[in-house]
Amino acid sequence: MTKKTNSNEEELWLHNLRHYLPTQSPLKDFIHHNTLHAFQELPFHEALQQASETFGYRSYMPLEHYRKAYAGGRISEAALDSAIQRRFSKESLAVIKQQLLHGTYNEAIEARIGAMHGCWHSEYHFSPEKQVHPTLFRIIGMYLDQGISTKPFPGVQRGLLAAVRKLESDSYISLFQSERARLLLLHSQCKLGHLLSILVGNPEWYEQYLFDQQFAHPGWSGMVAVLEAQPQSLLDGRKITLHDFIALELLLEIDALDSAFGSTWPPLADKVKQRPSELFATPKDNTLFQAYALWQEAYEFTYYDSVLAGLSSKSSTETASPAAGFDALFCIDDRECSLRRHLESLHPGSRTFGTPGFFNIDCYYQPEHGKFHTKICPAPMQPGFLIKESHNLGKTANDTHYTKKSHGLLLGWLIAQTLGFSSALKLFINIFKPSVGPATTYSFRHSQQASSLSILASNPPQTSHGLQIGYTIEEMADRVESLLLSIGLHKGVQEFVYVVGHGASSINNTHYAGYDCGACSGRPGSVNARAFATMANHPQVRAILAQRGLQLDENTRFIGALHDTTRDEIQFYDLDTLSEAQKAAHTAHVAVFEKALQANAVERSRRFELLSSHKSAEAIHKGVKHRSVSLFEPRPELNHATNALCIIGPRSFTKQVFLDRRAFMNSYDPDLDREGKHLLRIIQAAAPVCGGINLEYYFSRVDNYRLGAGTKLPHNVMGLIGVANGTDGDLLTGLPRQMVEVHEPVRLLMVIYQEREIIMKVLQEFGGTAEWLDRQWVHLACIEPETGACFLYQNEEFVPYQPQSKPLHIYSTELDAYLKLESDLPVMLLEDTAWNM
Repeated sequence: MTKKTNSNEEELWLHNLRHYLPTQSPLKDFIHHNTLHAFQELPFHEALQQASETFGYRSYMPLEHYRKAYAGGRISEAALDSAIQRRFSKESLAVIKQQLLHGTYNEAIEARIGAMHGCWHSEYHFSPEKQVHPTLFRIIGMYLDQGISTKPFPGVQRGLLAAVRKLESDSYISLFQSERARLLLLHSQCKLGHLLSILVGNPEWYEQYLFDQQFAHPGWSGMVAVLEAQPQSLLDGRKITLHDFIALELLLEIDALDSAFGSTWPPLADKVKQRPSELFATPKDNTLFQAYALWQEAYEFTYYDSVLAGLSSKSSTETASPAAGFDALFCIDDRECSLRRHLESLHPGSRTFGTPGFFNIDCYYQPEHGKFHTKICPAPMQPGFLIKESHNLGKTANDTHYTKKSHGLLLGWLIAQTLGFSSALKLFINIFKPSVGPATTYSFRHSQQASSLSILASNPPQTSHGLQIGYTIEEMADRVESLLLSIGLHKGVQEFVYVVGHGASSINNTHYAGYDCGACSGRPGSVNARAFATMANHPQVRAILAQRGLQLDENTRFIGALHDTTRDEIQFYDLDTLSEAQKAAHTAHVAVFEKALQANAVERSRRFELLSSHKSAEAIHKGVKHRSVSLFEPRPELNHATNALCIIGPRSFTKQVFLDRRAFMNSYDPDLDREGKHLLRIIQAAAPVCGGINLEYYFSRVDNYRLGAGTKLPHNVMGLIGVANGTDGDLLTGLPRQMVEVHEPVRLLMVIYQEREIIMKVLQEFGGTAEWLDRQWVHLACIEPETGACFLYQNEEFVPYQPQSKPLHIYSTELDAYLKLESDLPVMLLEDTAWNM
């Protein structure tokens, strides 16, 4: 007689499963996150060993990779020696180093996950997965479908089990091959404990069995868990719980076994002689993982040392601009640092600043004629505001052969015989002459240039869907003041301030949302840029700011813009508010932007396999635009590949340091923040956002099979929520190989330009998020403004660090030669600011 389980035990199993399952949202909300978030309470290297031994993940590069990097100079001898000496005595250095360089290790991973479920194979010579997964995946795919299916799944608002129950009772053909599973579905509550008693028998085995079962398809299980917690993630909502999903799979397993063995087969625990080892057993000391940790530390600190040497070897004193120019606010995104450098060099009077690309605009956005509103601020935020678009004069592009009339028998045949041929011709032309079309994800469509936005709330404010439409004057002033002070743009503001959001364009790219602005929940930042500019231009807002001590000249104009990072194009908004003189000055600035974008395209082209960087700048820029909308191009851009740094400080701190597009750069004035209030807000956003991007790239690179999505080429879109290989596979999580193949898997180094005592005070207020830094999922260093001294954050304190590298000093004219190389470039100090293309 088996022991009964109660609902509390079942909820505990489900809670533990949710903790370890992937948390990737649907494709439209592709937000980067730490892939191994479930282990984040552990120190980094301990967590990686635990994850590898439990789930079979590869968490480091192979040893051969590190040894080749050492032989090629990518890992320095000094960094390797330092890594060893931080863990072992000096007397052990030679022995351990010899073992690292020439020792033999068994790198095969024996995961504990799947051992119990695998007993069906070893003891029963039967594979439930082969029988269950195709049916399970088709049911869940149809149930969650967001628009691929011509007809919705019946009863989707009832919940998964209730909908399947109704489908089963109303159908002439059963989903099941045997009677027992059908009766359990129709006439029982489908409690997990009861179903597991049939399959497993021993209650002590139930939780581990569920882990084995669900991690045989972590993509679908993780998606269900995310949608249960965040039902708003689907535009066309579905009621679903992880409990129902698991219960359905257990029913299908019972049915498969009944079909194979009748209804008299013994439960798993009755036939298995010894229970498999505990799933989350504490890892023991392991020489292989010790070697991995030492190599990884040396790999990272070889690069970190050169960065800290470059940053600490130059003066950070801000010099006066030699001529009047403009200010430009960009997202902290690592793809923007090169464009900022080009702008500053082409127009010495310009100043650029970095801040998260939602620009303090915490809201949802609903385009005109749009049925839904979507979040355009960081994913953790729960905003109470809505901005609506109106007066959209642009006509939505469409393609005739996408009509729903093609679903019918007669019209479908006629359309295939007519429009089908024209579509094939258009496809043939597009291969050789790519262009923006209706199927293109085009960033400038997010907000039409001539449309209006409901930024100012009415009096009294109106609401829609429980959200306030627009902002009051006071709310606007709060957001403008907070942003300008946090980045140090509080005095000497120039006549023009460009607020530049960013987005991306591509076609045939299922991960398109991962290319847009992460701070805008995977969407272009055009609405945010327009909204902030409108707020900062409002006379009443400026009056409030003046009362608070933040004076903006009445002639200063904020202009919203959007930079398409794939095509290197820019669009400016709301120019009708400019005077004729301002329009003329703006036109001159546009020419500078265009030239900087062209230079940026040339710099990016060195990484593109099918685009020669030896052509003229005009030809290269044209090629970059074409490849962004090419159907056969799986790499429209390389996105955050090679990201490794997050630098928080004034632009003068980094201005002459060439960092090869590897740094997130958040502007920050240490003199304006002696209490650390602005720094606290910056770190609270930068650690999880930049750290999440960095770690997802890290793990997708080291294990692209389990923690990434593999190659894009065979991907099929499943229900518009995820991708799979083929039509019956599990949903793939993480990043595809084409996004990470040039990425160096190193943890993020956050460098803060501030006194270490102030930073320590901030970290003490940091709360739970401090595990990012205390457990070294993100490395932290600081350089003090007064002395230029460098410190590393280790064991929850700052320790002095003296960089060993000598930065490479070059003139910008010499940089052109480096920019023709495909590999990652070294940290360099530019001896001048002129840029010659």
